[in-house]
Amino acid sequence: MRYPSGRRERGQVAIEYLGFLPVLLIVALAGIQLGAVAYAAEQAGTAARAGARAASLRQDAQRACAAAVGGGMRVSCAEGGGGDSVTVTATVRIPRIVWSFGDATKSATMPLDH
Repeated sequence: MRYPSGRRERGQVAIEYLGFLPVLLIVALAGIQLGAVAYAAEQAGTAARAGARAASLRQDAQRACAAAVGGGMRVSCAEGGGGDSVTVTATVRIPRIVWSFGDATKSATMPLDH
């Protein structure tokens, strides 16, 4: 039995597509993971600035850090410094989509309000 050449080529293209599908899936998941890394870093920066702002006004830096982070992410903040300024360092766990990248850490320094 002979098949028209068009039908035979369609089957070959489908097989090639199935072979390429895992590569597309890995690239898509890597893109999503990269977005999660960027989001966690942005959230850590926001939390550090909010905590430093609160600490410079002699308010609770930890509460301000936690309130600044959204999306169900957990943050831990450490307050330090001395003299006329305060530094807050915020650490946010990077969500694991495919690979684990650990934590995103950012610091912010603000002058104390006298």
